[in-house]
Amino acid sequence: MDYAIPADRVVITVAQTGAITNKSLNPNVPEQPAEIAQSAYDCFNEGAAIVHIHARDPQGENTSELSIFEDIHGRIRDKCDMIIQDSTGGGPNLTQEQRVNCIKANPDMASLNMGSMMRVAGPYKGVPFSNMPDEIDWFVEQITQRGIKPEMEVYSHAMLQEVRRLIKEGRVQKPYYINIVLGMRYQGAEAATPKTLTSMVDNLPPDSIFNCTGVGSAQTPLATMAMIMGGCVRVGLEDNIYYAKGELAQSNAQLVAKVVRIARELGKQPATPAEARQYLGLPPAKA
Repeated sequence: MDYAIPADRVVITVAQTGAITNKSLNPNVPEQPAEIAQSAYDCFNEGAAIVHIHARDPQGENTSELSIFEDIHGRIRDKCDMIIQDSTGGGPNLTQEQRVNCIKANPDMASLNMGSMMRVAGPYKGVPFSNMPDEIDWFVEQITQRGIKPEMEVYSHAMLQEVRRLIKEGRVQKPYYINIVLGMRYQGAEAATPKTLTSMVDNLPPDSIFNCTGVGSAQTPLATMAMIMGGCVRVGLEDNIYYAKGELAQSNAQLVAKVVRIARELGKQPATPAEARQYLGLPPAKA
């Protein structure tokens, strides 16, 4: 079976909030459930098929509170059939158990970080982002036993070794969905360069579908390159708060619209959530 995305389609993920960006950096970052759901719907209307979710408490801090995730999910599903992908990265203030709590809200997908990193700046400088092999195994078990598809996030070539191990041990199912995150110096990711992306893609396991996340000013250039290479793309305020140099983005939808315009210039259309489900081996949306 050919697991490639059709040449005339691109699957777009929008990462709206994140664990670090907030309204002090860009007042248009959605933080509360109603804001997140409306932003997701606006992005859906622009062409995003997948929404990547981080939750915040009423004070704007990262939270693992199940009721908040359920609230966000319910609001989005009342509006559209987007694929909901929760983050198990959560935030530096959350424990391992708290990070995985979101999957109890039954998203379609969940992020699975494929290695440990050290935060090198900001208030959590020196605090490790721990994803040891046994922790990865625990995370993937929690995710897959609920029928949720893992989105394997790799920040360096070394993390591909853990991807290959999970495949060899039969812990993940085809097609393997791998998100290549580049340029996130805060967590030790490799540089966001064309050479790095090409090398990472060249080293992907067979039966993989890749997504590219370029952080900061690399978001649009790497998204363009990934689309040319036949990959999926992720945009949004989690990874980039600017629309152009010195110009804060007005919304997540504005960033989605930008990459959709580029996609169409390349002869591609944004995949619908239903099409994306088919490509990624996800069940149809629940009625």
